[in-house]
Amino acid sequence: MSLFHRNTEGQPRKKHGCLVAIIICVVVYTAAIVGFGKMMDGQSTTTLKEHSVYKLKMEGVVVEQGPEDNPFASMMSEMYSMPGMQAEEKVGLDDLIRNIRLAKENANIEGIYLYGANFIIGQASAKALRDALLDFKESGKWIIAYADTYSQTNYYICSVADRLYLNPIGMVDWNGLSAAKMYFTRALEKLGVEMQILKVGTFKSAVEPFFCTSMSDADRHQTEVYLDGMWDTMLSAVSESRHIDPALLNRYADECMGLQPQDKLIEYHLIDSLTYAQGIDDVLNNLMGTNGWHSVSTNQMTHVKRAKNEADKQIAVVYADGEITDEFGDGIVSSKMLKTLKEVSKDNDVKAVVLRVNSPGGSAYASEQIWHAVKMLQEKGLPVVVSMGDYAASGGYYISCGADYIFAEPNTLTGSIGVFGTIPNISKLRDNLGIDIDGVSTNAHADINVNMIYKGMNESERQLMQANVERTYNLFTSRCAEGRHMMQDSIKAIGEGRVWLGKDALELGLVDQLGNIDNAIIKAADLAGIIEYKVTYFPEKKDFLTELMTLMNNTTEEEKLLLRLKTLVEKPRILALMPEVTIR
Repeated sequence: MSLFHRNTEGQPRKKHGCLVAIIICVVVYTAAIVGFGKMMDGQSTTTLKEHSVYKLKMEGVVVEQGPEDNPFASMMSEMYSMPGMQAEEKVGLDDLIRNIRLAKENANIEGIYLYGANFIIGQASAKALRDALLDFKESGKWIIAYADTYSQTNYYICSVADRLYLNPIGMVDWNGLSAAKMYFTRALEKLGVEMQILKVGTFKSAVEPFFCTSMSDADRHQTEVYLDGMWDTMLSAVSESRHIDPALLNRYADECMGLQPQDKLIEYHLIDSLTYAQGIDDVLNNLMGTNGWHSVSTNQMTHVKRAKNEADKQIAVVYADGEITDEFGDGIVSSKMLKTLKEVSKDNDVKAVVLRVNSPGGSAYASEQIWHAVKMLQEKGLPVVVSMGDYAASGGYYISCGADYIFAEPNTLTGSIGVFGTIPNISKLRDNLGIDIDGVSTNAHADINVNMIYKGMNESERQLMQANVERTYNLFTSRCAEGRHMMQDSIKAIGEGRVWLGKDALELGLVDQLGNIDNAIIKAADLAGIIEYKVTYFPEKKDFLTELMTLMNNTTEEEKLLLRLKTLVEKPRILALMPEVTIR
């Protein structure tokens, strides 16, 4: 979490003006040729017919809140993606769960067909989706699943199905979970850059990639603990659905099922049958008792007309998704979030707020502003309930801790209560390039930013920066102690930057209950003392043109890394982010 204000001055600007104009012209021209009505057909209201099947295509990146409809999305992605690469479609977890609930309640939907098993999805989101499918089965309706390859987390989701089908030469990636980090220390040394680190928290390992070449003992321990917890969640769920002992599932994972022959997958009961994709039509014909059934896509399900809720009182669900920043970014931008929360507070029909947090943290200044805005909602008499997604760590926990009640999924990553500072020392790089620095100052520390970056911190500067980091940690832990009604020393004891699973956070008192966003909405209504209500969502989904501009300004992962390194060089930062790990 950065203690420093940042502006967009000096940020690289995308030169996409001409490209935007060209693409808009192409869109208009294409619409004229193909027929705008036809291209907008997916946005029209869907009427569910008898003998329908919800075909849930499991492809794309699952995000908290689905984007607004864009009839040109596929074309835009293809035009703007790199040659040989395809842009990933965003799929809203909110839309998926809402559609599954509708499929359960609508008599015309006879079952769900899970197709593809290739979602890019977080662990907590996967559990929420799986729980929705389990709830669907309570109706007595069936679920089948087919994939050419089941990625591990997707297999965990699909294991709820009554029958699992696999391509005859397909794979099931059941090998166990792993967590990997990249370390840049040796690369920075070759460049002549030393990362000067200041931190509070033994487990605050997000900076380790900049001064270590491998995991510290503390980071290895915390990662093993939460990874084992995630794996246990997957094991117990798959065991219950597939009726396979957890010990056997562990043994199968050790055999690396992703590289085992397909007949062994059948023998181990991980898969029920092998068939090509075309063979699923026969399966569905048999299930439906007719070949006159109708396939309904996720997009079509999203546009089924729902019964209008006429209730006046509202529960506002506010999405806080992504890294927390001060003034810009595509995550939780404090200025935008404050505007949203102010809008919510002014709506007299809103009686309670659910803050849906899915964030690894970010700016300390921004987190404090959002924390204060949450307190202002409460002072107005609005109960605030937090629902945690895949992450609610560091700054994500900061903005959550003041709520009246907190829900987390068992495999939510939360906590990470700690701070750190990263200040690059490029004196060696400067010397290698033959660049000299000289200047004059009016006061002792007027040139502190220049000194720390281009010459390296002296002892006085290090003490000043460390004190700043410790003040931030003290404020952070005091906010947590106040919100959780605990002693600050108790918070510090379970803080230290350590990342906890939701189920462990419950035992530690960092959250109040395990549950999903629906549980949070019910709790919010209970705290507000209302029975009849409707749910409204903030912020509003992005419209087509906003999505188009976002697409034009997307950066590659390489560009994001370079921008992050550029920011580190330009301005010293104090951060409180959970460590970035890739879990597979």
